[in-house]
Amino acid sequence: MSGLKLYYTKMYFPLFIAKRYLFSKKSHNLINVISMVSLTGILVGTMALIIVLSVFNGFESVIKSLYHTFNPDLLVKPAEGKTILLSEIPVKKLQSISGVSAVVKVIEEDALFKYGEKQYIARMKGISPDYLSVNCIDTAIVDGTFTLREGNTDFAVCGAGVAWILGVNPRDITKLLTVYVPKRGHASSFNLSAAFNVKPIHPAGVFAIQQDFDEKYVLVPLRFAKDLLNYNNEVTSLEIYTKPGTDVDEVQKKVHAMLGNNFTVQNRFEQNETLFKVMKSEKTAIFIILVFILILASFNMIGSVSILIVEKQKDIAVLKSMGAGKKSISNLFLLQGVLITFIGSASGLILGFIILFFQQHYGLLKLGGGQGAFIIDAYPVEMQITDFIIVFVVVQVIGLLASYYPVKYLFRNFDKIHFK
Repeated sequence: MSGLKLYYTKMYFPLFIAKRYLFSKKSHNLINVISMVSLTGILVGTMALIIVLSVFNGFESVIKSLYHTFNPDLLVKPAEGKTILLSEIPVKKLQSISGVSAVVKVIEEDALFKYGEKQYIARMKGISPDYLSVNCIDTAIVDGTFTLREGNTDFAVCGAGVAWILGVNPRDITKLLTVYVPKRGHASSFNLSAAFNVKPIHPAGVFAIQQDFDEKYVLVPLRFAKDLLNYNNEVTSLEIYTKPGTDVDEVQKKVHAMLGNNFTVQNRFEQNETLFKVMKSEKTAIFIILVFILILASFNMIGSVSILIVEKQKDIAVLKSMGAGKKSISNLFLLQGVLITFIGSASGLILGFIILFFQQHYGLLKLGGGQGAFIIDAYPVEMQITDFIIVFVVVQVIGLLASYYPVKYLFRNFDKIHFK
């Protein structure tokens, strides 16, 4: 029992003295002032770090949701060439895979669109009728309706950027959207009628998702695209949609195993790999920059611990004469820095959480540009527990290293310290 008490005393003694030094009643003391400056620097740096990371998470989620509105869970494309023969694809077997809700046939091709006197080159995307049963793009309609077929009549739905450039008005039934695509083979480019397949279609609506899609795509029925391109049993890709809660990676493996190496199967990350890599790189770069700022802020703590050790030489001599060893006394000053770091980082994370909570629920900080200029009005926020843990651990490591250096350096001559 006495051994346990002695162990407890040795462990608690440095922490007790460190707390006394940190929370001294002499608030006008230089050491206390520098300690508070150090603590404030750690607090502000930690708070800024967690807020910036959470805002980046928010923007990432917004961008992902926009892309998920248009992109499928899995995209099947030929490994070589441009088209897929449907006779080579076991579509019914793909649909029978556990977790798959639909397999949509797609034909994409660059085309020249003419509306009135205006022309624009965009991407024609022909989609099969079951597209709307698994895709919520109809919720992004900003003008007209999402109508692609009514009986034997075909309609087009344009991206907002394409519609703005061409001046498309879905309510004007007298004007048609004329689509030009190059003929297959070696048609003469000097004769427009011989070089292009031409077909008119009525624009029924306009969608707005994200600039990359709005300025690029015009959606048409699959049969319209087939007829225009003279396709019979060909498509350019297959879009696979999964049911909620399905493990997409597992489905991707099954699809790839079924189709073989003649086809590529891309998940949503792989479909926009460059974008997501850039977003992760930006987040990592900002994290590193703010960590360097925290390192600079920790220099105040180096000064605080150093001044404390120099000023408390008499206290060190007294403790040494009372039997305290070098390890116990050095741990005392090391804990001083650790306490500053812990209190500063914990307070920073708490304040950051409060600010993020109010931003998340009330949108206090608005995006510039006026009402409706952006898809969202306020800065998006998404708090992740892993970010809080990583920030806390990183700040603790910085604080520990910043405290360890002055303690190790200034205690080199510990044996020469004597009570006078």
